[in-house]
Amino acid sequence: MHKFSPVVETYIQGMKPDQTFGETPDGDTYFIGRLVLDEKGIEDKIYEQKKLNLGTRFIERINTFYKMNYVPLGFMQLLFLNVNFDKQHYDLKYLHQEFLGAVRTRVYDVMYKPHLKGTHFVGRIWVEDQGFNIVRFNGAYEPRTRSHFYFHFDSWRVNLQPDMWLPSYVYTEETDTRYMMVRHLTMKGQSRIWGYSLMLPGGNGEFSDIEVEPNDNVEDQSDNAGHNEVIPLRSQRMWEREAENNVLDRLQRAGVLAPPGDVSKVLETVVNNLVVTNNLVLDPEVRCRVMLTTPLESFTIGHTIVVSRGMLDVLPDEASLAAVLAHELAHIVLGHRIDTRYSFSDRMLFPDEEAFRKIALARKDNEEQEADKKALVLLQNSPYKDKLPQAGLFLKALQERAGDLKSLISPHYGNRIARKDSVVRLAELEQSSPALKDSDVQQIPALPLGARVQIDPWSDKLYLMKVKPLPLYSARDKMEFEVTPVFPDLVRFGNAQQQPVVAEKQNP
Repeated sequence: MHKFSPVVETYIQGMKPDQTFGETPDGDTYFIGRLVLDEKGIEDKIYEQKKLNLGTRFIERINTFYKMNYVPLGFMQLLFLNVNFDKQHYDLKYLHQEFLGAVRTRVYDVMYKPHLKGTHFVGRIWVEDQGFNIVRFNGAYEPRTRSHFYFHFDSWRVNLQPDMWLPSYVYTEETDTRYMMVRHLTMKGQSRIWGYSLMLPGGNGEFSDIEVEPNDNVEDQSDNAGHNEVIPLRSQRMWEREAENNVLDRLQRAGVLAPPGDVSKVLETVVNNLVVTNNLVLDPEVRCRVMLTTPLESFTIGHTIVVSRGMLDVLPDEASLAAVLAHELAHIVLGHRIDTRYSFSDRMLFPDEEAFRKIALARKDNEEQEADKKALVLLQNSPYKDKLPQAGLFLKALQERAGDLKSLISPHYGNRIARKDSVVRLAELEQSSPALKDSDVQQIPALPLGARVQIDPWSDKLYLMKVKPLPLYSARDKMEFEVTPVFPDLVRFGNAQQQPVVAEKQNP
């Protein structure tokens, strides 16, 4: 792990009892950063967020006295067993064999020696039966004290390269646990790890190793071969595309934007449906990309529409996705341009941890209002016009939960979809949507987080999950916008040519 600096994203939801759903989110916390291992141990390089105003900072400081203060480094430590995990400090009790996906494992209970002092692991490990790598460990650290509170966790590793099992997912959960003598804690959280190949030593060498074979028969076949004339409008669009490409490239190298792939093509298909049915002619063509992060957001970078992984996860159907994309397409149609200061490459020279602060992509309020009006026109002329009530239902569900999910609705780059307990984007769609029926298992206004998209932790490529939905037995199975456990369907590297599969078994 010392040669890697992966991105670690953690999203936590506090939970409260609910008569219909059993429990619902009651506040949330989010952080993202790089994990760095050195001789001193784990170092967290947190990605800088947008600065809070003075009043918000004061309220946050006051709140730390009344709620659990989550520490990013503490969640990064759940990727590893403690340094003294050896036979001098622990005993292993063999239980049985178990398949985790296609990988056969040996399962052991972990028991610490009576003389062991300091922090120690208590729980269970799963060891694959070829290289004897620990691929899963489940339990907690002890002792718990008022100053050091350890969560229960389920930590998974995936075979990303030959003989290399690397941390990929961690699920944490506490159910009505007493801490600091008088307070109770009910929470669940999920950490996702990706970007292993981004910071490998010598990773930039590929550019210097390129060899070009001379070929006298090669000719320039472009339309402008031999001509340098570019009309002003074309040169302006090329300049804007330069800024667009610079930003996309920088966000991908920072580990927050997925490379183009199958999911991008799905989004571009929906956008094309809107373009064709509205007789739009756009130059250059519209592209789509996906942010790897959880907070719900969408925005444009020039003629590229970007949607977050978290947003794609919770959208219940294609009509709801079309509504999100129509709003961003409207910005492009209305000529809301990218700031061309990003056409200068020196503005892309900053540490990855400053990626959220150095690039500004949010729109002005009047541009957002104009885009809303235009999006409604685009949708009414589209194949999705008869299914827009479902999109409005999604917005209603988001409005109902927004007050408790402030971190989930706080975007890194785009404008807010909701603020406090109200929806501020495409709000007119709510008027035509049916009433929310929490107890109706046939009405699915939103999905849980992790319901649609999975990440390859090595390459950052995204894949749509191909699992059949499970039947819902009660409203508790809906889990709208909620964190859920993760069960990777483990395979050995090289044995499966398809994408890794993640089965989040509670998802509808």
